Amino acid sequence: MEKKYFGTDGIRGQVGIAPITPEFILKLGWAVGTAFRKQGECRVMIGKDTRISGYMFESALEAGLSAAGAHVQLLGPMPTPAIAYLTRTFQANAGIVISASHNPYYDNGIKFFSAAGSKLPDDLELEIERLVDSPMVVVDSASLGKVFRVEDASGRYIEFCKSSVPTSTSFKGLRVVLDCANGATYKVAPSVFRELGAEVFVIGANPDGININDGVGSTDLSALRAEVLSRSADLGIALDGDGDRVLMVDNQGAEVDGDELLYILAMELQKRNALRGGVVGTLMSNLGLELALREKGIDFVRAKVGDRYVMAELRERDWVLGGEASGHMVCLHHSSTGDGIIAALQVLKALQSFGQTLAEARQGMQKCPQVLINVRYQRGTASPLADLGLQSAVKAAEGRLGDSGRVLLRLSGTEPVIRVMVEGQDSARVSAEAESLAGEVRALFA
Repeated sequence: MEKKYFGTDGIRGQVGIAPITPEFILKLGWAVGTAFRKQGECRVMIGKDTRISGYMFESALEAGLSAAGAHVQLLGPMPTPAIAYLTRTFQANAGIVISASHNPYYDNGIKFFSAAGSKLPDDLELEIERLVDSPMVVVDSASLGKVFRVEDASGRYIEFCKSSVPTSTSFKGLRVVLDCANGATYKVAPSVFRELGAEVFVIGANPDGININDGVGSTDLSALRAEVLSRSADLGIALDGDGDRVLMVDNQGAEVDGDELLYILAMELQKRNALRGGVVGTLMSNLGLELALREKGIDFVRAKVGDRYVMAELRERDWVLGGEASGHMVCLHHSSTGDGIIAALQVLKALQSFGQTLAEARQGMQKCPQVLINVRYQRGTASPLADLGLQSAVKAAEGRLGDSGRVLLRLSGTEPVIRVMVEGQDSARVSAEAESLAGEVRALFA
């Protein structure tokens, strides 16, 4: 069945516009509590990023869950992967994250984790949607859920991140610029890297409720690049608003995306004979990653875009490493979900193992020219991807690129954007085809 509310990463949209309204979130909390209460007594953990609307939605979820008889444990501002970890650690029945990840502050969303710290299965999401659209029935007063605040959540997660590298690990002498995107990692991330010995210069760690992802973080590396160069740092680490993505900047100021980081991680695991199976990327992964891994004898498969699909492919194949160019890195041997801090630690450990700088380590993979253009559209309008004229233009572009190129148009699962991606060996041809197709898409909304 097609889902009505859930996208590829929970439920997300602009605050104040359905379904991201206090009324809906209250009902959603009740539906989640009701669904999980069918299995017996229920405890749910709630964390959030630093958006101003997080307070409002935290209260709404809290009320809805309590009305269903579910107990609530509040974590406050914490990275998404921390909620996954703490849900497992406290043996809660579910975890809820109030975040719109890399989106601007005026968006927000709700995503869920199971007791195992993984995304909810489709059948449970469908059951929650069914309950949302049914009448709300409050349990009797004696059965209402209670609410508690977890005081030591940050310390637990910091120690968990540090445990992903050997206890002998020391990054002493490493100069790192850390960009926390004015988001959920602003407290915990600096502590992790400093406690492991690195000299850390922090930017994007002064959230005010509306500056999350604004000119900082993995969606905009310009501030990080400038700071790395001015500090003569060894590298820069950019997290996103909820801490499940990471991108980097090398000591020369060059961007190092998720595909390149994935390559570095694969090389380090292969060196230790710890790469179980191959690597999972997505339809957006650069062709250069696939070619570089195959040259090293490493299998590579593409999943649909979205970390839940990468995760599903890894679990089905019993592999441990996957990710996206956008910075979602899944290291299943360390965490049950994508974790920007843990992925960054694994990259630093790999560089230490190789005795290389980030600029040197990335040279093993040569990216093919790829152009990605995002075309925004109004929420609620029909998708243009079914337009016959656009489909004809795509086929024509594929014909001109031949076997050495790819064209991909897709709707974002997290924001009202159509992503136009063209990849090939001729940079000028790739750019021209991408601009042409993006123009075709824009014309449909003119």
